[in-house]
Amino acid sequence: MSKKLATITLIISILALCLAGVALICAGGAAKDSKKALDKKETEAPKEPVTEEQGDIQYVLYLGTNDKDTTEPVFTPDVAKEKAEEILLKHFGGYTIQEANGGWIDDDKIYREYTLVIYLSDTTIDKVHAAADEMIKTFNQSSVLIQSNKTITDFYSGK
Repeated sequence: MSKKLATITLIISILALCLAGVALICAGGAAKDSKKALDKKETEAPKEPVTEEQGDIQYVLYLGTNDKDTTEPVFTPDVAKEKAEEILLKHFGGYTIQEANGGWIDDDKIYREYTLVIYLSDTTIDKVHAAADEMIKTFNQSSVLIQSNKTITDFYSGK
């Protein structure tokens, strides 16, 4: 099972990097402004997880929806998304969810998993862990992958 989890984690990480690249390309001029701001800050990747004291943090959660014991879906995709939204609204003022599909092979058997990718800003790791604890229980998961990304957050309201 740990080989499967490592493979899923790798696939999801690659997808996240691709999505991040697309977002930077789409941002166009905003990316140039962000680069200038990042140049003023330390841009070397930290050896430890990024903390709130080091700058704005975006948390990205990868919530698998297959039962950890049976490897079968816990809920239909629609119900899974509703359950995740209930948890997120309970713990945060807002959220962004993307739907993803992952897959892996173990012992010549193909496994597929509907995954929710959740983006959270303007929060703390303690609040993220509290929500993840509830997700682990609700979706019968062994873990929720959480990435902490240093970012520049700008809630732009126009001129």
